[in-house]
Amino acid sequence: MAAGLVSSCVLNSGQTMPMMGLGTWQTRSSDGDDVVFKAVDDALKSGYRMFDTASVYKNEADIGRCLKLLLPKYNLKRSDIFITSKLAPSDQGFDSAYKACLQSIDKLGCEYLDLYLIHWPATSKLKRDDPKNLEYRSQSWKAFEKLQCEGHAKSIGVSNYILRHLEEMKTYSSVVPAVNQVEFHPYLYQKSLMEYCRANNIILQAYSSLGIGKLVGDPVFVDMGKKYEKTSAHILYRWAIEHDIAILPKSTNTKHIKENIEVFSFSLTTEDMTKLDNLNKDTHFCWNPKEVA
Repeated sequence: MAAGLVSSCVLNSGQTMPMMGLGTWQTRSSDGDDVVFKAVDDALKSGYRMFDTASVYKNEADIGRCLKLLLPKYNLKRSDIFITSKLAPSDQGFDSAYKACLQSIDKLGCEYLDLYLIHWPATSKLKRDDPKNLEYRSQSWKAFEKLQCEGHAKSIGVSNYILRHLEEMKTYSSVVPAVNQVEFHPYLYQKSLMEYCRANNIILQAYSSLGIGKLVGDPVFVDMGKKYEKTSAHILYRWAIEHDIAILPKSTNTKHIKENIEVFSFSLTTEDMTKLDNLNKDTHFCWNPKEVA
């Protein structure tokens, strides 16, 4: 980890994962504007060593290209970085999930994935309440176990799984997911899910820590940021870190990418953590997986 700036955790696979990585949803390059290259360059320069992508983001090939060009610039090897990708809902099922992972590895040009996640508990073209969703995601997980056994994915996990989905996995899995990536912020403080994951040795990883940007201007976080001489984003990210939740700040802004890593330079008081914990409104700014059978 560059300059030891980013703390890390140990997954149940034995693999070490940074507690913060660069989220890349909606980060795509266009003609004459290599947004991905700039973001990856800024991230590596600032000390980021984890990059989170997904098949549905349509940027795996760009990220792979940029890493191949930029790792030598920072005297880094493939083993120095942590790459996560995710299975698209349209690829649920044993055969399609297995092939999709290999396709992601090929696009990224990375030989293996550090972490591969089931992106969503439902399957494309099925209604959310269709019981066949369970059948498809259980088949996908069996493919994931094979992929891990063969070394294509060092760790495997899920995304957007609620307690019911995780408990249900015990009926068909032989490997406990290493990570569950979910929407998590003070207005969606999923305490029961957090405690369950902690008790079952699953790392909870947050996306949309800023409520897709809607929380950065909230006076509660702005005012608390002033108290610590930090931004509202720092407060939101730090709150997650102090709950042992890994984070994935998503930005293409050089200043923000550099600033976000400062989340490891301060701590919140117990009183302020309690204040933030008590803000929960069960507000989803993204999608709500509770409807998925």
